Amino acid sequence: MPEKLNTFDKSMALFRRAAASIPGGIPGHFSPALTVPGSFPYYAVRGQGCRYWDADGNQFIDFMCGYGPIILGYHHAKVDEAARRQREQGSVFNHPTALTVELAERLVSMVPIADWATFARNGSDVCTYLVLVARQHTQRRKILMAKGAYHGTHAWCIHGIAGLIPEDYEHVLRFTWNDLDELASLVQKNAGDVAGIILTPYHHPAFGDSVLPAPGFMQGVRELCDRHGIVFIMDDVRAGFRLDLGGSNEYFGFKPDAIAFCKALANGHVISAAVGREELKKAASQVFFTGSYYNSAAEMAAALACLEELEQTRAVPHMLEMGAMLQQGLRDRAAKHGLQVTVSGPPSIPAMTFSNEKNFLRMQRFSAEAARRGVFFHPHHNWFLCAAHQENDIREALEVADRCFAIVKAEFGS
Repeated sequence: MPEKLNTFDKSMALFRRAAASIPGGIPGHFSPALTVPGSFPYYAVRGQGCRYWDADGNQFIDFMCGYGPIILGYHHAKVDEAARRQREQGSVFNHPTALTVELAERLVSMVPIADWATFARNGSDVCTYLVLVARQHTQRRKILMAKGAYHGTHAWCIHGIAGLIPEDYEHVLRFTWNDLDELASLVQKNAGDVAGIILTPYHHPAFGDSVLPAPGFMQGVRELCDRHGIVFIMDDVRAGFRLDLGGSNEYFGFKPDAIAFCKALANGHVISAAVGREELKKAASQVFFTGSYYNSAAEMAAALACLEELEQTRAVPHMLEMGAMLQQGLRDRAAKHGLQVTVSGPPSIPAMTFSNEKNFLRMQRFSAEAARRGVFFHPHHNWFLCAAHQENDIREALEVADRCFAIVKAEFGS
């Protein structure tokens, strides 16, 4: 009997409608052009646990989790109920509610480096805010970041994208990830003018393997910052709360001065946070950072419920365990078919590439065939585990992966 494969006719019809009224149809990183057009869903309808359903009624075991925000699973009862209860009382007012204070206190008590917290709506905002805090605190201009790193869509950090001019990023300098000597040289060449070094806890570029910090690298960055009076900023937007509830730096064993959180903070409810050390608090209060929705009470309630659930259910160890099962299973099944894959990144935020290709054709075919069989593996971006993934979901996904590896082997060889 022929295998039943997903089709995406309704998704593509919706996209054609969207293209008439939305620039690009689906803008940004959700664009179909960044997966495999015609072989992936374009529009979602509903989700439950680690699965979601698209406009064509197809069901997927989801290893993207909304590009990271879904950490407990879609439609989580406790988190959504907390947001609903608060929304019945109102969410956006002329003032913050007590929930803003409670969430700040919770983050300060939970994150070892944090003496204060403030809130926004997305990861780009809080990364940019901490860059401004570093500049205000040091009264310097330069920001150093790793080549290929992603810190959001603001002009200072997204060199080469349309609509920018060189002046937008002339004081942002790039160095090679894990190259402490190159970083130290940049600091020396710009002595007295480096305000901050911003790093993700590990390197997770799109279109590439994830790279963990080399032994001593983060500690060397810490020493450089201490010696030269530089603010060490950690962008934990992508990895936050999937490795350690105290910040991913706790997992890797280093201490930044400030951390940007977003994505998983409220299980899909729209909120981000910046936290930092006491010595940055004055500068943090001087930077004008505000938005009409930054104190939205329903999102605060969702974040408090999410953090409590993550802690009470020991969700982080579970995600690491499920991720390790997925990573090893992919390695084993690829090897069975004589294929060369690199499975990288921490277990709860895995990535996979085919080691012997640079054009992504194998990875695109693998991921497209998986999507047609109900498993969402992104071909060019790291993946995400959530607390709702269970062993049976991982086993089912690996069975699909096995069939997809066989297709790749038949088409491309080893």
